[in-house]
Amino acid sequence: MKKPKLHLLVAVSILFVTLGHAQHKRYAIKNGIGIQGGFTQFDIITDNFVTKKNNGFIGGLSATVDIPHKWYNVSYNILLSENNIDIAAYSLLNPTEEFVEYKLLTAQLSFLLHVKLIKSNLTLDLGPMLQYNGDLELKDDSKEGLIVSNYDSLLTEDISKISNFNVNGAVGLSAGFGAFRLRAQYIYGFTNILNKLNDEDLSAGSNTDKFKGNQSMIAFSAIITF
Repeated sequence: MKKPKLHLLVAVSILFVTLGHAQHKRYAIKNGIGIQGGFTQFDIITDNFVTKKNNGFIGGLSATVDIPHKWYNVSYNILLSENNIDIAAYSLLNPTEEFVEYKLLTAQLSFLLHVKLIKSNLTLDLGPMLQYNGDLELKDDSKEGLIVSNYDSLLTEDISKISNFNVNGAVGLSAGFGAFRLRAQYIYGFTNILNKLNDEDLSAGSNTDKFKGNQSMIAFSAIITF
């Protein structure tokens, strides 16, 4: 009696394995490493300062997972950028307002979901981003000693110590064929990038408003994937 039961068990097992293989399709999931580079437009949305967006540049690496049978792909990205922003200031000797240029270096790590609009040739990209940035640096030391607009005594060099760790959200579009694609991306800062200034003992004069601002960046880049 044991042999027939054993044969029946083997037959049923073979049947399930055969059916499983017949129903299972194999998909070629592709991994790729990409190099990207381009330029940025950077601004800080704030009521404290009068700002004007300025151009910079961006570059980095991406690791992409192309999933043919899904409606999305995913990627991990690390980006380094040098951004510039203009902030209005004036002199007591010459009250005419002028824009002073600052530099901001950033390192960004993001996880993006790429929703396939036209297969993988056109995707909607969105996801969270962690950012470490340096201080706001005056590009021209001769502009030290000017007074930041909207303030009586706040100097241009006083506002450099901004928050260094920030959380952003990114959304954009990517388009291309094969290994080459173009990407346009908008990056918004969810955290207050000026918050650290509230901990500084700054001479702000009659303006006692808290410092609050959110990063706003547009990035245009080209990507080559290997």
